[in-house]
Amino acid sequence: MPLRAIDENRSLWAETAAPRDPCAALSGDRTADIVIIGGGFTGMSTAYHMATRFPDRKIILLEARKIGNGGSGRNGGLMLNWVNGVEPGDPLRAKAIYDATREGIDGIAQIIDTHKLDVRWRRTGSMNVHTRARGAEEAAAEVEALNAVGVPLQFLDGKALSAQLQLQGAVGAVLDPTAGHLDGISFLNALLPVVLGLGVTVHENSPVVAIEEGARCVVRTAAGSVTAATLVLATNAYTPALGYFRDRIMPLHAHVVATAPLARTEWAAHGWGPAVSGFDDDLDRVSYGCMSTDGQLVFGGGVNGAYGYHFGGSPAFTGTADFESVERRLHAYLPEAAKTPITHRWTGPVALTWNRICAMGVRGAHRNVYYALGYAGHGVTLANLAGRVLTDAYSDADERWRGLPFYDGHEPTRMAWIPPEPLRWVGYHVMTRLTGKSPRKRGVRS
Repeated sequence: MPLRAIDENRSLWAETAAPRDPCAALSGDRTADIVIIGGGFTGMSTAYHMATRFPDRKIILLEARKIGNGGSGRNGGLMLNWVNGVEPGDPLRAKAIYDATREGIDGIAQIIDTHKLDVRWRRTGSMNVHTRARGAEEAAAEVEALNAVGVPLQFLDGKALSAQLQLQGAVGAVLDPTAGHLDGISFLNALLPVVLGLGVTVHENSPVVAIEEGARCVVRTAAGSVTAATLVLATNAYTPALGYFRDRIMPLHAHVVATAPLARTEWAAHGWGPAVSGFDDDLDRVSYGCMSTDGQLVFGGGVNGAYGYHFGGSPAFTGTADFESVERRLHAYLPEAAKTPITHRWTGPVALTWNRICAMGVRGAHRNVYYALGYAGHGVTLANLAGRVLTDAYSDADERWRGLPFYDGHEPTRMAWIPPEPLRWVGYHVMTRLTGKSPRKRGVRS
């Protein structure tokens, strides 16, 4: 398969998606009970759960381009547990967080099974790989403590790891058997007919140009409007463009590559065993990879060049990205992979908070603007979980989420303030170029 021109910026997931007819763009003025902005994991999950629980409510979803166009269709494919930025203070607290994110993955599996969706995905586990001996020793002790409270992780020493995944410099790993890989566009396109069948109206190619908050919110596009009692912001890295959380999240461009397909036996000869669906590592600039169901190795992160921050925080692709550094990092980990050509290169926006902890809750003078954003690389799981969380918040049945680090509920958001431009742009580039690290605090003890 030839390498696509980078200005097309099509992910592997978009390139291999089955064709479908687009949903009609919004035209004219409409009314609804709930209007959702964004057709990625967060928006579609919220539409699904709201429509399932409240079949009598009129729900309209507006997507600027097409379903899955944003981060949901441009990610690295890993479906992971945990909340980025949180270091649980004790095993029981850790179990509560793990159980919450596992509910997100279980929810994806349940939807696929219930509706018999044809989705490209695997749930054969994922590894958090350690490159430092001390870190591996600490991880082994943590796994033992978490096993004691029922978290089903497994520590692999260097020998056990190399039998499955032969990454240069890896000395151990934590295997999470409940994690895996999801082709986001495959999932969202399969979910779309289900959501439509539940009575949700979906308008693609309908970018929002203005929002007027009130007891009934008015959401305007160039060709129409939707007036609704409840507004859901499901726009993640694009949210500041709508006027929200401009001083709370920072959109970065994460650059990802994918190889040509190989048979599992060939990948095993290159050091990637057939049972491994994905991994991430312990570096500040996290490297991550997954194996698609078609045998294409997807890889991102690991170096400064794997991310880009543009002045003003625009999530729009500028046409420049340092993919070569990403490929060099991939080949440093798996030298034999250099024999397999890269066929896809793409980039997409990731929404980061200062401490990397995502936020889900309710805001506005009328407490009718719901939001979920800032997933910091864990969006495949957390954004799908967000639909359940926001539906529970809307239903006043959010007890199980209270006290978890990602849930604001009806309280003011706990997302930390981020300096404005130009300090933000200067600070980001000075920090990353001088230290090779992201400008962030240590994980928050929770």
